[in-house]
Amino acid sequence: MCLIAFALDAHDSFAFVVAANRDEYYARETAPAAWWDDRHTVFGGRDLRAGGSWLAIDRRGRFAAVTNVREPDPVSGPRSRGALVAGFVEGSEPARDYAERVLGQADEYAGFNLLLVDLAADEPALFVSNRDARRVVAPGSGVHAWSNGTLDAPWPKVLRLRERLGYALQGAPRQLGPTLFDALADRSIPDDAALPDTGVGQARERLLAPAMIYAPDLGYGTRASTIVAVRRDGHAVFVERSWAPAGEAPRRAGERRVRFRLAPATVEALGRR
Repeated sequence: MCLIAFALDAHDSFAFVVAANRDEYYARETAPAAWWDDRHTVFGGRDLRAGGSWLAIDRRGRFAAVTNVREPDPVSGPRSRGALVAGFVEGSEPARDYAERVLGQADEYAGFNLLLVDLAADEPALFVSNRDARRVVAPGSGVHAWSNGTLDAPWPKVLRLRERLGYALQGAPRQLGPTLFDALADRSIPDDAALPDTGVGQARERLLAPAMIYAPDLGYGTRASTIVAVRRDGHAVFVERSWAPAGEAPRRAGERRVRFRLAPATVEALGRR
């Protein structure tokens, strides 16, 4: 997953909202979002090659999402970054403890940025990275975004999606999904002067600049667009749209939508915030 915006306690009705795109090679084996067979309280996609996930949520209000880090000479690790998501949503370890344990094994993973959310906790969100010198950041309430750099880095697509999420939260709730899916489908490319310099060269920066990436000649692009919205009464919706290459533009290859209610203890915690 390469672009994520989220709103935490930034709306009277919604406790948590996520809009995200996952970018990956089309050939990588992937299971679309579903309830997990080995953990029936978790909903999310699965990486069938390594067994982890890029984004998932548990009925207890535990959510996690991961991106890689854009760097000129990426170093692989023996552990899958997708396991960071699965390990958190399936477990019960406090987010802070989980983050510290993961960072104790930081060299075993390629570069990652990881969002951990526990809506029942007093500290509901942490941003964890093995490349950011700050290591662990508590984002706090508000609207945040990141891609393959630090949290709220001023990359054009990060700024744009964060702005669009804030705008969507000001509108009618029924327009939240359409507005965010429209933002996630944005294929516009900023001026070269606005692009970040992550050491991969201007041509690659330009290729990766849109919110929705489409590079079928490289076998790479945005594979899934996801929206998660959790209301303060505990009702949640998770929508995933999948994409596949098809000529000049990607085609929608499917959509999965589920509505569910968080566990009573989490609903009670949301009511106290």
